[in-house]
Amino acid sequence: MQEPTSMQRKLDEFRRLLEIMDRLRDECPWDRKQTNETLRYLTIEEMYELGDAVLEKNDQEIMKELGDIMLHIVFYAKIGSEKGAFDMGDVLHNINEKLIRRHPHVFGEVNVADDEEVKANWEKIKMGEGRKSVLEGVPKGLPAIVKAFRMQEKVKGVGFEWERTEQVWEKVQEELSELNEEVKSNAPIEKVEDEFGDVLFALVNYARFIGVNPENALERTNKKFIERFTYIEQEAARMGRTLNDMTLEEMDAIWNEAKKIKKENQQK
Repeated sequence: MQEPTSMQRKLDEFRRLLEIMDRLRDECPWDRKQTNETLRYLTIEEMYELGDAVLEKNDQEIMKELGDIMLHIVFYAKIGSEKGAFDMGDVLHNINEKLIRRHPHVFGEVNVADDEEVKANWEKIKMGEGRKSVLEGVPKGLPAIVKAFRMQEKVKGVGFEWERTEQVWEKVQEELSELNEEVKSNAPIEKVEDEFGDVLFALVNYARFIGVNPENALERTNKKFIERFTYIEQEAARMGRTLNDMTLEEMDAIWNEAKKIKKENQQK
């Protein structure tokens, strides 16, 4: 028997997933009960799990999490078809047409110099599709740092952008100075919060200019903190101590030990 081609295998597995979803929706009490609203928080959780796998550079986990997200996509499409609103064919047709429309340099006669010009054209095309604002496509529910990053990317596409990285860093320093002044003057917390937000927004902008994704960077630091603090807890337990009866100097020494061990492991 001839082995199926790579494309045929992908199509066969996708068809199999659609058939499995049809059966689950008919025969499984839990799947039959789900709605768009009950799936929403589960979908968000799956996206964060994918994000974790990406940061960990774990290809096997990325593959598994992509499968979970694909299941959710098929699930929403199934519910849409039951409501007579749309089906998976409509979902795929819509994204196919959008990709073709927004890539005239691939599917049309437009010439572009680089990826920056591609992004600029993308925003212009979206505005031509009826959007009233460049920022209209930024979801309101995004985490604040991700939202700031995406807004800055969006406005860059229409030319609202700093010219040099040095200018952005100067803005960071300016905002830090203004924050410091408000703190020193015992300004109302609302004012301090405003200035602190300006600092964060400027830092996100600077991160973008130097090629760093601020959300990824902060999450890596979160993971690093968890790893090192957990090490302190484990070492305290090994010594028969609790964190409450340890001095800051003792905990800091163990923290530095955790850093040293991590560095040595990375060099192996």
